[in-house]
Amino acid sequence: MNKKKKIVIVLIVLLILLFALLGGSTYAKYKSKVIGNANADVSNWNFLVNNNKEIMQTISLNSTINNSTLVGNKIAPGTSGSFQIKLDATNSETGVNYIVNFENETQKPRNLKFTYNNKTYNTLADLEKDLIGTIGVNDSNKVKELNIGWNWKYETGNTPQEIAKNDEIDTEDGKNLNNYTFSMVVTGTQVKPAN
Repeated sequence: MNKKKKIVIVLIVLLILLFALLGGSTYAKYKSKVIGNANADVSNWNFLVNNNKEIMQTISLNSTINNSTLVGNKIAPGTSGSFQIKLDATNSETGVNYIVNFENETQKPRNLKFTYNNKTYNTLADLEKDLIGTIGVNDSNKVKELNIGWNWKYETGNTPQEIAKNDEIDTEDGKNLNNYTFSMVVTGTQVKPAN
C-alpha cells in the first residue's frame, strides 16, 4: 500500500472512533421530557360611573335646584341643590382606585360654593382633592355614591360691609354670566396587588 492510502485509512478509523465516542456518550445519558400546560383566569374589570362606562358627564345645576321660585329653574342667589356621582365596581374582580376631576369650567358665579361630607369648597379644584378613594375587592358594597351639594347664598358675609360687597359681586355675575357649565371625568384604576 502506498503512503497516501495508509494515511486515508488511518484518518477514517480515527474519525469512526471519534464519532463512536461522542455518539456513545450522548446515548448513555438518560433523558425524559414531561409536557404540561399553564393557564390562569384573568380578573374581570368593570367600573361604571352613573351607569355609564366611558362617557364624560356634563353636570347641569339647573336640573338639581331645590328652589322652584325662579323662572326656568335658573340658578341665582338664594338657590341650592345637589348632584350625585355613582361609582359601581360590582362586577369587578379587582379593587378600584377612583379619582374625580372637573374640566372645562366656565362662568362660575364667584359666591357659589360646593359641599361634600360636611365640608365647604370655594372651587371645584378644591373639591376634587377630596373626591379620591378606593372600592376594595372584598368590600361587601361595591357601589359608592358621592353626594355633592352646591349653594349660592342669598346674602354672603358676616358684616353689613361684607354683605354689601358680595351683593355687588352677585349683581355683576348676574349681568355678565349666563351659562355656568363644567364636565366631570372619573378615572378608575385597578388597585395594585400586594406582594
